Amino acid sequence: MTAELLPLTYLYAPGDRPEVVAKALASGADVVLVDLEDAVAPDRKAYARAATADLLAQRPPVPVHVRVNALDGPFADTDLKTLSPLPGLSGLRLPKVTSRSDVVRAAESATPAEGGAIPLYALLETALGVEQAFDIASSHTALRGIAIGEADLRADLGIRDETGLDWSRARVIVAARAAGLPPPVQTVYPDIRDVEGLAASCAHGRALGFLGRSAIHPRQLPIIERAYLPTPAEIDTAEAVVAAAAAEPGAQALPDGRFIDAAVVTGARRTLALARRTV
Repeated sequence: MTAELLPLTYLYAPGDRPEVVAKALASGADVVLVDLEDAVAPDRKAYARAATADLLAQRPPVPVHVRVNALDGPFADTDLKTLSPLPGLSGLRLPKVTSRSDVVRAAESATPAEGGAIPLYALLETALGVEQAFDIASSHTALRGIAIGEADLRADLGIRDETGLDWSRARVIVAARAAGLPPPVQTVYPDIRDVEGLAASCAHGRALGFLGRSAIHPRQLPIIERAYLPTPAEIDTAEAVVAAAAAEPGAQALPDGRFIDAAVVTGARRTLALARRTV
């Protein structure tokens, strides 16, 4: 069986601008996120949905996820029913999820043409969503991931300092792990010119437990990928740990004094899998 590429970069593109979506598909992003929600004005919603349906009538060159409109609004149900049967759709992003019932309702509306279930991803963008993180993360078998929408959450909480979001970030990361979901993807970095700030933010996100990041411009993609891939030193350390464990199973100390046990070996294997970009 061929190993599946582990995605690290996710690029947003507005659904009502097919020319921008086309550029996103050729950008090198691992996943393209077509946005029908915040990036599209109300009078352009129907056009964005139709343009996205045209795109997804065939399989695009990279996986495409669609962020549908707010689940409690007038557009979401049509978004879900129109797009879910299309062969080019790889996932649906659900904005402003606050409860288990939001995910269940979306899963019931998203019905693929050939049966099965469309992968769903819940975006937690309010204090209530964060408080319900584990309940949401364990709500439905179609749910494949959760993430934070930090712009809305920052406004909801009245947070001014970046570190004020760290508790919420950690809460969602732990909830995902507890529910058996992959690590959440880090939210977008809004300043496309601030390369150093993006790199530092990615390093902080990786330290917290995020894996990969969404972007709003192609120039951010290589910075995100570089930040989330293991460094040569990390790879060397992981290889040494795995080799030592293979030679002598059980807890032990390496020649340089580092102590390793089963948890350390598991982490080392995860590092090597990430270096290969495989899942």
